Amino acid sequence: MSAVVMAAGGRTRLRLTRRGRVVFTTLAAAPLVIGVLVGSLASGGAVAGIDDGTPPAVFDTMVVGAGDTLWGIAESIAPTADPREVIHDIMRLNGLRDAVVQPGQRLALPVVE
Repeated sequence: MSAVVMAAGGRTRLRLTRRGRVVFTTLAAAPLVIGVLVGSLASGGAVAGIDDGTPPAVFDTMVVGAGDTLWGIAESIAPTADPREVIHDIMRLNGLRDAVVQPGQRLALPVVE
């Protein structure tokens, strides 16, 4: 039996059998499935940690008291260092956008040697 049928007016119309629809759907879905597989296999390395030989970061923690400022905290943990650099390290370590701290806030402090 032929898959091409003459329609009224002399034009041909294509009819797909069940098997043809399965083949067509499989061919259309194959690039998507391959893309998902390649993406999932390629992203496996991002989960692993990187060991570059440096020791892990060491820090202390503290709870901010009433009246504490980052400047005062920086001077108390590193009296000989430039407070601006210590404040920058504290802000970076805690993900702070500005130098304002609130009483009761827990801060990670870099260990200054």
